[in-house]
Amino acid sequence: MVFKDSNKNKAVTFSYDDGVTQDIRLIELLNKYGLKSTFNLNSELLGKSGMLKREGQRIAHYKVSPNDVKKVYDGHEVAVHTLTHPNLTQCDEVEIIRQVEEDRLTLSELAGYEVIGMAYPCGGVNNDDRVAKIIKENTGVLYSRTITCNNSFDIQDNLYRFNPTAFHINFENVMKLAQEFVDMNADTKKVFYVWGHSYEMDYNSDYWVRLEEFFKLISGRDDIYYGTNKEVLL
Repeated sequence: MVFKDSNKNKAVTFSYDDGVTQDIRLIELLNKYGLKSTFNLNSELLGKSGMLKREGQRIAHYKVSPNDVKKVYDGHEVAVHTLTHPNLTQCDEVEIIRQVEEDRLTLSELAGYEVIGMAYPCGGVNNDDRVAKIIKENTGVLYSRTITCNNSFDIQDNLYRFNPTAFHINFENVMKLAQEFVDMNADTKKVFYVWGHSYEMDYNSDYWVRLEEFFKLISGRDDIYYGTNKEVLL
């Protein structure tokens, strides 16, 4: 853990799923404010195009090309999101291992370094102790994020069912938490972990503006370490 060896007790990290082309705009914004994120990709879906029905409208869900992975995510972290985005709690052990480890190995080749992180795919109940144990014992994954937000900055022991602090487009909540985090005098290690999908920024024309306001508030602090999930958690 780079953060563990840092003299700073507060860290901020981001995690975005699906590997969609909106990541490109998001990364430009993250880079503008010196922020780091982990991007969780489905290697068998890379390069595919599609649309999602969200918030009563059609939202583009075009995946980054496999040949562009290294360039697009340079300076950030690529991580596992399974090959094809199934709910792993509904899969048997063989399929869980295949979905996770084959995705990890393929992404490692595309990124040019060993991929060791993960985020569970699907909404709802998308992870459990059985799945976490299988991943821990049979793959090269060293941590995996859930979608269960806890509004907490506390360090967690279970890295294979790691809960994020907040969901990025719950703007009132993330701004409130960001102000609390910035103002905090931490005498132990604390982590502000935010997750989402970059395509959700297209739900509303104001969302990119509001996200940048959040980035402005949380960035540029001398007492905060800014890193990828791997750098902060491991």
